[in-house]
Formats: sequence, C-alpha cells, structure tokens
Amino acid sequence: MNPKIDELNWKILKQLQDNARESFANIGRTVGLTAPAVAERVKKMEDLGIILGYKATVSHALTGHQLKAIITLRAFMGKLKPFLAVVPSLQEVINCYRITGNENIVMEVVLKDQFHLEKFIDQLIQYGETRTHIVLSQVISNAPMHKIK
Repeated sequence: MNPKIDELNWKILKQLQDNARESFANIGRTVGLTAPAVAERVKKMEDLGIILGYKATVSHALTGHQLKAIITLRAFMGKLKPFLAVVPSLQEVINCYRITGNENIVMEVVLKDQFHLEKFIDQLIQYGETRTHIVLSQVISNAPMHKIK
C-alpha cells in the first residue's frame, strides 16, 4: 500500500471520483476534516501524481456520435510502430490500449454512424487485421478506484 494514501485520503479520493467539482468544505464535512486540510491533502496527492487530473464526462450520443465500438487490431509485421505513431491523431479513438495476446491493440471508438465506422476501418486495415464489437450499452463506466483490501 502507498503510505501517502491513508484512510482519509481514500475517502477524499472517493468523494472526488464521485464528483470532482465537489467543494473542499463539503468533502471535509463528509470525511471529518476542515476545507484547508482537504485542500492540502488534495494538493499533495496531485503533486505525487496520485491524482492525475480532472475532466468533464461528455455524452457521446448527444454530441452526434451515435455509435460506440470496441475495435481490436492484430498488427501486420512491421506495422505496429507506425500504427502507434498515428493513433493519437485518430479523433474517433477515445481509449487505446496495447495488450498481450493475439491482438496488439484494443481501441474504444465513437463514430457518427455505420458509414463512419466503415471509413474508419478502411483507415485501420493498412496496419493489420481488425475485429469490431458494437457497444450496445455501458454496464460500468469510470468506476472509482478503491483501496485494495
């Protein structure tokens, strides 16, 4: 266990993961600290790299991205590094992981429709064999980190 993450820090992290815009005063009331004490702990966790940042969660469907898919890529010989260089520029990709196993890459992508998906796959096939899984619904999304018991 990281000594910088004591029980109070875990409680603060839970509150921030539930609502990153929650005031330090409200967090303090929940965890039993003053707002300045919460602010100091949050600052220390930010400085240590425990808290990496804050972001807005956006509805892809309401921004015109009606299709979400998981695409795996099994890179052709010599094509993995070129793919890794280009993937940050692919605006459709919201998450990308390099993995072990038969496939090299797993991507979560958002697209306007099936025609957009077809064009996107056409871009990918120069790098390897793809498999596409259409997301029907999200069961768990951005679940908070918890202390491992």
